[in-house]
Amino acid sequence: MIKYLFLLLVFVVSLSALNDREILSRADRLLKSSDKSEKFRAYNDYKNLYLRSIMNDNDALKVKSLKGIIKSAKSLKIDASQYSNELKKTERTVTSYKKSLNKYQQQSRDNNIKVNSVNLLQTAHWSSNNLLLEFNGKIFSSQIKYFTMYNKKNGHYKYVFDIKRAVLERQYNLKHRNILRIKIAQYKPNILRLVIENDKKLNIKFKRESNRVVVMLDNNSKNFKSISNPKYNAPKEYNPPKRVDRDKIIVIDAGHGGKDPGAIGYKKYKEKTIVMRIAKELKSILNNRGYRVYFTRAGDKFIKLSNRTKYANRKNADIFISIHANAVPKKYAEKAHGIECYFLAKSRSSRAKEVASMENSADLSDMNFYGKESFLNTLGSHNIVAANKLAIDLQRGMLGTLKKSYSDVHDGGVREGPFWVLVGAQMPSVLVEVGFVSHPKEAMRLVSSKYQKKLALGLANGIERYFINN
Repeated sequence: MIKYLFLLLVFVVSLSALNDREILSRADRLLKSSDKSEKFRAYNDYKNLYLRSIMNDNDALKVKSLKGIIKSAKSLKIDASQYSNELKKTERTVTSYKKSLNKYQQQSRDNNIKVNSVNLLQTAHWSSNNLLLEFNGKIFSSQIKYFTMYNKKNGHYKYVFDIKRAVLERQYNLKHRNILRIKIAQYKPNILRLVIENDKKLNIKFKRESNRVVVMLDNNSKNFKSISNPKYNAPKEYNPPKRVDRDKIIVIDAGHGGKDPGAIGYKKYKEKTIVMRIAKELKSILNNRGYRVYFTRAGDKFIKLSNRTKYANRKNADIFISIHANAVPKKYAEKAHGIECYFLAKSRSSRAKEVASMENSADLSDMNFYGKESFLNTLGSHNIVAANKLAIDLQRGMLGTLKKSYSDVHDGGVREGPFWVLVGAQMPSVLVEVGFVSHPKEAMRLVSSKYQKKLALGLANGIERYFINN
């Protein structure tokens, strides 16, 4: 336990105190070492930087961190094929973006247009039935041109948005279950074009909000300005688009319970109580969005770790999420804070193993039942990759939502770990550490209903992002 606390303290302090450049420099230095443990530290640093690059939409950092992951993984004989594929896609995107930007800048100079007026599209993603286009600067109504087209031969409708003085920063996969095709591209050097194509008529609404454009496929919101009806001879009979199908099963596991209180922190706050409240908020949000959600425990009840994933398997769950909270002794309480996500994998990280040891301690019978090697042999590479993606989306969702109201929320990263509560799950499964109940400030937030709701909303948004992208 003392060793764990020391490692935890060193990790938290060192990570929070360093910026991206310093961590990258440290990782590069550690990778040159002949010591295998130092190379593993470099590997973990590169993976943390990779997550940061995704959170901050920093392609330059993403390329550097991916190259570091691949190089260190090769040295450690770890399969990094998924990162190699990601690197190739990112490098193509960066090259394409640079070409578009250079072409636009040249044309802008030729036409005496101020280059600094360009808006970069930083993110494009679905949130429920809303397509959000977020730029790096303010968008004006005069920049947006909307028109529609109808092809009588194939019966397809096209809804087109041209956004002037806008540049595509990367490629996006914007699939929607009830829409035939969605494409966003650099139509001209200074015009970004979004095309929504469907074989049935859509009633589309939109609005401009400072630095973003919101396109909505729903008729019920009064906050959105309706677009005038398209001027074409539409068929007299058509079926309106149905609500997005969210026929997914999600099992939420509120950690600990009953005789096992979990971590006990500041002012004797109990982990089992906090995570249960967050789980209930999350279930409510997901139910309202149309998902089927089940609890491994609905009340203050002790349940063996192995029975939690068995329950998820019986329910044929699409994903399994176990919610927990962290803690350290009082003398370290001011230092350790932040949110983390773990997925089950053959981790060699001592940090992950020590955290897992604390979470696993409640049920030794499961630990005896699953030998260390036997449970590792049950892991499928497909589920590991999917769980890694789910963990990243959950981490992004929580940070993105919380940082709108709490600027000092600490990003603890996404890691691999041997957590017994995830063993045996036949679906992508993630363990979420929502914060430290031992940290005075973070503990007060964790027991706050407002903070719990924002955490749950962030998790729900992460789940949505995962299902959209996978």
